[in-house]
Amino acid sequence: MRATFLIAAAASLLAVAATAAPGPGEIVIAQAAPFSGPLAPTGTHIRAGIQLYLDRVNAAGGVHGARLRLVSKDDGYKSDETIRLVKELAREAKPVAFAGIVGTGNTEALIKDGVLAEAGVPLVGARSGATSLVKPVNPWIFQVRATYSEEVDKIIQQLSTIGFKQLAVFYQDDPFGKDGLAGSEAAARKAGIELVAKAPYEKNTTKVEEAVRIIGAAQPQGVIMVSNTAASAEFLKQFRAAGHLAQLISVSVTDGPQVAKKVGNEVAHGFGIVQVVPDPNSRGVPISRELQDAYERFKPQGIELNHTLLEGFLIGKVLTEGLKRAGPNPTPRKLRDALEAIRDFDAGGIYIGYAAGNHAGSRYTDITILDRQGRVLR
Repeated sequence: MRATFLIAAAASLLAVAATAAPGPGEIVIAQAAPFSGPLAPTGTHIRAGIQLYLDRVNAAGGVHGARLRLVSKDDGYKSDETIRLVKELAREAKPVAFAGIVGTGNTEALIKDGVLAEAGVPLVGARSGATSLVKPVNPWIFQVRATYSEEVDKIIQQLSTIGFKQLAVFYQDDPFGKDGLAGSEAAARKAGIELVAKAPYEKNTTKVEEAVRIIGAAQPQGVIMVSNTAASAEFLKQFRAAGHLAQLISVSVTDGPQVAKKVGNEVAHGFGIVQVVPDPNSRGVPISRELQDAYERFKPQGIELNHTLLEGFLIGKVLTEGLKRAGPNPTPRKLRDALEAIRDFDAGGIYIGYAAGNHAGSRYTDITILDRQGRVLR
């Protein structure tokens, strides 16, 4: 209840956040993301990660002497709200960039509506691994994560090495889930794996009963889950309660420790999650160490040290690198051109690179498993 209250309080503060255009010596970055609804923890942690990196930069004097300010608004994970708020932010806040927009359908809606092109403002780090966001290349979108196709390919590689031949796919019935489903089908064909069941659930819900029935009846050895945290937790709970023992592995939009909190450590034990950033608790990875130090110094309230927070932190770091290269008094176009010129940037143990024909940024993937304490292990 305390965590829910803190998230709600944070959302209220964000709803009244100042959207004024940048003042003297200030650079504005804007975000529309879910701070209410089932994806509130995702939006909140992505925002907190970006803010932590900006806090770190501002404490050191900013970028070319300019202070960085993040303006965020709650879209509730609704595509029409994302479009409305991004247009509003572009008009009122005059940002040099958008960052940390959450959701495949939400980001695809911005592309279809031409919002980013019309505003002439780049988006750095959409929280989506959809192939459609990197192929064909959109000149205004710069990703910092692997695609869902690369994630499910990693899952199938892992399961095929231990002899699994029959898998199922649980997916969200929207562009995000269908992108992961298509990637699963392609990877399965390549690996000689049979997909014995494919079952969707409705976006923004945890209505998984029918998917549990369909997949359970097919008796797969493993299940690829293209689902968010809330739906993943509900599927896991019902699937295990029905007596099914298949290995479950989700793509990275699911937060493993949050799943453990929802269903209990015993049920969550052995649940797998693909990660697109390194372990945030490792002192051996430079960017994780930077995150931990910033987390300790600036102490964000109600925020956990997790992979989603690190993804937001990485977005902030890549964006800042682009601003440094864009020079003093950056414009959105100068930033866009500076980002596109980045090659093999070492962001602290994870490498980011762009080109005119490639805005994917990163191909990093890893598979983690929840232990009996609900902790993420490699």
